[in-house]
Amino acid sequence: MSTAPSFRFRLERVRALRQRTELLAREELARAISERTGSRDRLRQVEEHLERAFTHQRLATNGDADASTVSAAELLARQAFVEHVEAQRTMGMRELERHEANVADRDTQLGYAAREHEILERLRDRQHTEYEREAGRRESERLDEIALERFRRSAA
Repeated sequence: MSTAPSFRFRLERVRALRQRTELLAREELARAISERTGSRDRLRQVEEHLERAFTHQRLATNGDADASTVSAAELLARQAFVEHVEAQRTMGMRELERHEANVADRDTQLGYAAREHEILERLRDRQHTEYEREAGRRESERLDEIALERFRRSAA
């Protein structure tokens, strides 16, 4: 009685490679999401800073009791500061847009990698099921042969 070889998926190396590719794509997506979150936080801080700068500028020009003592040079400096913070906000918005696009790209790549991996997983599962079915059939044939041989011996 010979033993059948154990199941061997011929595309195992490719399947493992696809699994690794999916894992790397998942890590890249997580990194991109983290970068996007950091970018959002920085932009929120810049916007808060800008709001405070606007508030200080309004108080200096209209509603503050000390407004009469604010010099033109100080007003110009405050305006330059507000413009600087606005430029930071614009750069922050562009950075966030880049990170949003990167997250979308990484998500697409992960979807592709997951599909490629899943295809090979299903193929392996299907081949393993066929292998098990064939092994069961062979085992059943062997048992039938053994039973038939015993029957012949007992009839003789």
